[in-house]
Amino acid sequence: MKLFIPSLIVSFSVSMLTGTHVHAQTGKEPQIAFFERLSTLCGARFEGESIFPEDPGDAFRDQLLVATIKVCEEQKLDIPFQVGEDHSRTWVLTQTANGLQLKHDHRHADGTPDEVTLYGGTASEPGSHLSQSFPADAYTAELIPEAATNVWSITLSADGTQITYYLERHQKARFKAVLYRTN
Repeated sequence: MKLFIPSLIVSFSVSMLTGTHVHAQTGKEPQIAFFERLSTLCGARFEGESIFPEDPGDAFRDQLLVATIKVCEEQKLDIPFQVGEDHSRTWVLTQTANGLQLKHDHRHADGTPDEVTLYGGTASEPGSHLSQSFPADAYTAELIPEAATNVWSITLSADGTQITYYLERHQKARFKAVLYRTN
């Protein structure tokens, strides 16, 4: 107990002085701790389904959703996101000087970029070592004006067996998928 209290005081002091938040257990900023936690799952495959919206006409409804943490570099993770037989999407998480960034890379079957690609944003809040939210950036607002208020969130369960991907627009739920680790 004596060791925990000083480390908590140091973490709190660093947070107060620098304006950054430090996770008490990892001693790291939450965005870095989140990225590193996902990195430890390199190669993991997650399968699941869309749980919102419940509209049967939604393109993701009744489709197998698969996310695989595939490319794991020091500052970047590529997570291909498959919807049924559609392999056109990849979530790209990058550690930048401005914080953790999420981009959605959309490609045609031949590998060329889609017209609507690389939209997303940079986490503006510290989040936690298990969850980060990414408000739409200026590029996204220009590329897809109706997505200017989007906030994407990725949450990892504490045991690393579940990923939840969530999208809000105008502060209302727009999409939610829950994926479970299969390997």
